Amino acid sequence: MMLDWGREVAGDLDLAERREWLCTNGIGGFASSTVAGSLTRRYHGLLVAALTPPLGRTLLIAKVEETAEYDGLALALGTNRWAGGAVDPRGYREIEGFRLEGTTPVWTYALADALLEKRVWMEPGANTTYVRYHVLRARGSVSLQLRPLVNYRDYHATTRGDGWRMDVAPVKHGLRVTAFDGARPLLLLAEGAESRIAHTWHLGFDLARERERGLDAVEDHLHAGTFRASLRPGTALTLVLSAEAAPSPDGEQAWRRRVSHEEQALAAWERAQPDAQRAPEWIRQLVLAADQFVVKRPLAADPDGMSVIAGYHWFGDWGRDTMISLAGLTLTTGRPAVARRILTTFARFVDRGMLPNRFPDAGEAPEYNTVDATLWYVEAIRAYHAATGDDGALKELWPVLEEIVRWHREGTRYGIKQDPADGLLASGEPGVQLTWMDAKVGDWVVTPRIGKPVE
Repeated sequence: MMLDWGREVAGDLDLAERREWLCTNGIGGFASSTVAGSLTRRYHGLLVAALTPPLGRTLLIAKVEETAEYDGLALALGTNRWAGGAVDPRGYREIEGFRLEGTTPVWTYALADALLEKRVWMEPGANTTYVRYHVLRARGSVSLQLRPLVNYRDYHATTRGDGWRMDVAPVKHGLRVTAFDGARPLLLLAEGAESRIAHTWHLGFDLARERERGLDAVEDHLHAGTFRASLRPGTALTLVLSAEAAPSPDGEQAWRRRVSHEEQALAAWERAQPDAQRAPEWIRQLVLAADQFVVKRPLAADPDGMSVIAGYHWFGDWGRDTMISLAGLTLTTGRPAVARRILTTFARFVDRGMLPNRFPDAGEAPEYNTVDATLWYVEAIRAYHAATGDDGALKELWPVLEEIVRWHREGTRYGIKQDPADGLLASGEPGVQLTWMDAKVGDWVVTPRIGKPVE
């Protein structure tokens, strides 16, 4: 087991809050929070959906408040920090252990002499999160009360919800939440559980990491419904949280699909790397982590387009980061077809001989303020051809490469042009950041690099 912590970590609030987990769905969406179960970032949530993959990230489910009843005890499993300074409940005290199985976070809770396991994963290729509760050991039944806390906001923002009325309606196996007219409906499903509508705003969650960053650190979330179920020893209940029209409520099948996805990623790497079987466990974990950054970017002209997320939680796909990481994420891991798809996807965005710097979250036109992303693109194509010998891909991309060379010789945006005197690339104009040192505050470029920077 690569990562396995007991009470020495999970039972210490400071340590458990400083350790965060991440699940992804391959289209830009994710689920993430702390081992303690407390929300410390605006980016934490059980369903941050990519409504326009791989962007349009929208927080739909913040967390699930959980209470387990067993042998006369009623124990809260979650943890919350409040703006007034209180910590309540303190469910981290019930965590017997936390581990990763592949990329899936798994908690074990001790309820007197009973053990309850919880795991969280996402459906590959869909804005759906599964939360599965399994009674590992008990002398009798364990009753669960699950209260999903919902939202509907840009993942960079925070919500103050007082006065916001969402529509909550019953559906088969659960509830449907519509945040406002035109919003994507959210489904909360649990086959085998009783569900009841609720509509209560929980006000004043304290987001400690946001406060450290000097940002708004208070958030509200809506308790939209309550699910109740009684589980006998050895049985399980799966809560489905989805922005899809018809997610599968079958937790067992969903888990098998998740396992199969990760097995395929590891198998591709093993085929590509002769020494893979002798690699330490942490290398296998890196292979699975690499897969989390590769995402679909469907286009009207190319529904199978692909890209790379530059970083979680808050980055989208950036040209420079994609091309720097392409070889490691795809070629080393035995997925050259994915590498080719990424290269051909970005070819569609080459404009005036330049690769986009980034794609804005809200879907606006790509931004081209980069002097080096295009150069990294050429290098990524070279690395791909060296690894695969794929002359067909090179032939397909050759006109794009010719266009890039022509524009750089003649001059393109932001003063980017080859200096005929020495053959070096010059770039830059006031007010524009073009290198990886791209911090900008208002109109102030923090580290201007006009001329022929070498970084």
